[in-house]
Formats: sequence, structure tokens, C-alpha cells
Amino acid sequence: MIHVILQHEVSDYAVWKAIFDSNLDWRYRQGERSCRIFRSFGNVNDLTLFFEWDSLESARAFIVSDELKAKMANAGVKGPPRVDYLTEVHSVRRSAAD
Repeated sequence: MIHVILQHEVSDYAVWKAIFDSNLDWRYRQGERSCRIFRSFGNVNDLTLFFEWDSLESARAFIVSDELKAKMANAGVKGPPRVDYLTEVHSVRRSAAD
């Protein structure tokens, strides 16, 4: 499993989110396994997305695809995103029993 952090600003979060949601199945077919969306304090249109992807190769192919670029432009993404590819080396999960 590979983790991808993608950061970008959008023109209008509600418009972007509707288009993002409409592409759930398409992203899954490309290798996405989960996604979490975060917004910056003070700027609701400044987004950070945490993805889990099935492989580094499929994540990289997806990120550079012309189809994704067109969908991002249609959704109002401002400029190219910042993308980081990560592998997990350690994790601690707390529970109410801790």
C-alpha cells in the first residue's frame, strides 16, 4: 500500500467536492483504496487529500494522467497540485481503553 498526499487550492469547495464525489468509481478503478479530505483553517478552499493507493506505479500513473488533469481543471483546481508519495514505517492508534 502506498500513501499519497496531494495539496491544492480550489475555486469553490462545494463545486469541487461534487465533481470529486462523482468520480469515486473511476478513482477506485485506477487504484485508489481510500481518501481523507482536510481543509486549512482560514481557507476552506485550500485542500490536503490523504490517499491510500494499491501501488506506487498506479498512483504515479493516475497523478500524471491527462484525464485527471482535465477533471481537476473542470473542478476548479487552481494550478498544479503538490504531490508526495509515502510508505508507512510506523503507526500508533489509540483507543478509549488507553
